[in-house]
Amino acid sequence: MITTANRLNSVQEYYFSRKLREVRQLIAEGKPVINMGIGSPDLAPEKTVIEAMSQSMLDDKAHEYQSYQGLPELRKGMADFYANQFKVALDFNSEILPLMGSKEGIMLISLAFLNEGDEVLIPNPGYPTYASVTELVQAKAINYDLTKANDWQPDFEALEQTDLSKVKLMWVSYPHMPTGANGTVELFKKLIAFGKKYQILIVNDNPYSFVLNDHPISILQVEGAKEIALELNSLSKTYNMAGWRVGMVLGNPTLIDAVLKVKSNMDSGMFYGIQKGAIEALKLGQDWFGKQNEIYNKRRNLIFQLAEKLDCTFDRSSVGLFVWAKLPEDISAEAFIDKVLIEKHIFITPGIIFGSNGEGYIRFSLCVTEEKIQEAIKRITN
Repeated sequence: MITTANRLNSVQEYYFSRKLREVRQLIAEGKPVINMGIGSPDLAPEKTVIEAMSQSMLDDKAHEYQSYQGLPELRKGMADFYANQFKVALDFNSEILPLMGSKEGIMLISLAFLNEGDEVLIPNPGYPTYASVTELVQAKAINYDLTKANDWQPDFEALEQTDLSKVKLMWVSYPHMPTGANGTVELFKKLIAFGKKYQILIVNDNPYSFVLNDHPISILQVEGAKEIALELNSLSKTYNMAGWRVGMVLGNPTLIDAVLKVKSNMDSGMFYGIQKGAIEALKLGQDWFGKQNEIYNKRRNLIFQLAEKLDCTFDRSSVGLFVWAKLPEDISAEAFIDKVLIEKHIFITPGIIFGSNGEGYIRFSLCVTEEKIQEAIKRITN
């Protein structure tokens, strides 16, 4: 009998992979499930983006292997995006590496910098992939608490009282997923100082900056950040290109070269047409963000109504693609969402999948039409 690698003993199948099979089964049985669990944009990319990809198919180089570093004009577009949106100057030849989505970046960074037994600071609550990838590369995940009482920011005093001697990397994500808490320049300054003091690589996962957020910021805005930090970003939520798989990692050339060394051994470059579409997307300005956020704002207001119908409390000032809501005391989130799924045919994400500090919370996605949210409100009311 062929046995699997020991590393698989430390991870489970991704929650959404497993849960969506259950949702698909209910749909196959004729149940009208409204999926509010997944942050997969249902809106289309800009027309010019799709046209750029389509037209690129006639280019001589369209069907060849592509550079591991992506087209120069794609990296230049990413550099211009950071200059225009964050006032961050980046060398497009050495400080930017295009990725097939930022999720790929989590794996590449982990492979590039972590040895067996190294420790990694993981936010609780936070994106489950940080912990699972850490375990896959045989490093050790160390949770650090984020709580509402501390505005979902790290408690640096508590962190400094722990043994950090084996910690090599720290994952952060602001705007924060799943809570929607926004980052601040002051927070980023503290993170950079913390990283420098203990020689810990700080990686900010930053895909939600432009969704319902009037003040997008980057950790790379902080003086000296490039010495100790990387930032991941993505076109998935910003430009409705989740299935296209376009992301980027940004930082100093030494750190980027380390990630490239891994990447160049794992794939053969990003599809040419997708790169051409991404180049066009990165040219879009504030009008694009304004149109998107007008739609998301209407949806969020309806989700607020739905959350109130479920007796939840929430922060109206949160940003990003989700609404993070607190259930009444002593209600298990996982049991609650299972009940709502079976009885009302509405799928909502339980906060517990993001860590123990997510217990008692649920998360709604804004990737649902107004009509479906209104239907969900009716189902809960009836």
